[in-house]
Amino acid sequence: MQPGEELENLVAELEDIVSQAKPTFGGGGQKKIVDSEEIYQIIDDIKDTFPEEFATARRILKEQDEILAHAQQQADSIIADAQQQAMILAGDQEVVRLAQQKADDIRDAAQQYERDTRYNAEEYVEEILEHLEDNLKSIVVQVTRCRQTLTDKAGGRSGQQNW
Repeated sequence: MQPGEELENLVAELEDIVSQAKPTFGGGGQKKIVDSEEIYQIIDDIKDTFPEEFATARRILKEQDEILAHAQQQADSIIADAQQQAMILAGDQEVVRLAQQKADDIRDAAQQYERDTRYNAEEYVEEILEHLEDNLKSIVVQVTRCRQTLTDKAGGRSGQQNW
């Protein structure tokens, strides 16, 4: 399930409940009767889902750190290998110079790889967090709308006269 998908489903369920609710007598179709227990259960489910969404974001950040650490280890290993090769070839001045140049090139390539990997991982996390933020904003709007609907209904009931 994509990040935020469960929250979207719960909000859609809230919308369905409100849209399928029966209108009140004399409410002109704007006021509806809903099962408040059902609404509260869905709101509780939404609240329970938030920690799961944050755990997903934390997991993604942890994976990013692991990828970066692995890239750094590879870079260090490549540099160590290049340096070791340079030491073996140290008998000849020209060979040593060429080996050092090669080691520098490998180090530069490894550092560029690390930068590229870090950038891509950060971009990915940013996209996930933006998506999560958008979903959370949408959910807050939906919950606010549902609460307003419930408040409007409660206000309509208290204004009714007993005949």
